[in-house]
Amino acid sequence: MVAITTPFDAATGEVQPVQLRDNARVLIEAGIDGILAAGSTGEATLLADDEFRRVVGWLRDTVPADRWLLAGTGRESTRATVLACRIATDEGADLALVRAPAYYGSSLSIAAMVEHFRRVADESPIPVLLYNIPKYTHVALVDAVFTALADHPNILGAKDSSGDIKNFAVYRAAVPRWALFVGNATLLQSALDMGAAGGVLAAACYARTVALDVWDAFGKGDKAAAGAAQERLTPLHRDIVAAFGVPGVKAAMDVTGLTGGPVRGPLADLSGGDRAKVAELMRGAGLTAVHAGAGAREPRLS
Repeated sequence: MVAITTPFDAATGEVQPVQLRDNARVLIEAGIDGILAAGSTGEATLLADDEFRRVVGWLRDTVPADRWLLAGTGRESTRATVLACRIATDEGADLALVRAPAYYGSSLSIAAMVEHFRRVADESPIPVLLYNIPKYTHVALVDAVFTALADHPNILGAKDSSGDIKNFAVYRAAVPRWALFVGNATLLQSALDMGAAGGVLAAACYARTVALDVWDAFGKGDKAAAGAAQERLTPLHRDIVAAFGVPGVKAAMDVTGLTGGPVRGPLADLSGGDRAKVAELMRGAGLTAVHAGAGAREPRLS
């Protein structure tokens, strides 16, 4: 699945619904199984509440019913997170991706964190995925949180964007029945080897065919082909997502012919030199034109 960006108008700063839908349509036609709206790559914390609502609704208009629409609903309070889950439900999202509260994160005990996620899951009308993204929240979800919530009927699983395969392995052992997704594209094949349900990847915004090559080859049991595709995918994450963050993802999308466009302040767009580095990397990978895959496929998660 793809953690999609949110396109903004360069002059007004407003969200561009036509470009958002067009980007999603290309990704869907490539054969991806779902889209995450308003995640970290979608600049979720920089969206107003009404923008969040509209982004989810606009994407539901484009994402067909046989594909997954996830929405990033994590907020700083339990109450606000529940409200975001309800808004996402009203706009047609299938799953809520819930990050840890960040501002008071260092003051929250494991018990407090468990209670937060439990209350959100209790009250969310749609199933919840927990989201570990310590790069941005500066709060690492420990496996004890997962273990305490393992039997909650409305928690489907989790996404781990720690970038640490050992951490993913700890999660896998703690909640063997959960659907676990990896958020770092360099670890896609390794996570699949450990039983991951899949990936929710920012790199797939501009390298969807390469990510799908890993996924498809692995699904066919061709580990050699999966490994070869992973070798292509790894630098496309490491040198763009990891190196430049959301501005790099958007710059890479521009190279492929999708709408990346500007980021929203306080984030800053890449310098001309860094944009040139991204463009050169994309040219070297053969990703300088839109590649739409071979049509629809059945989603892999039931």
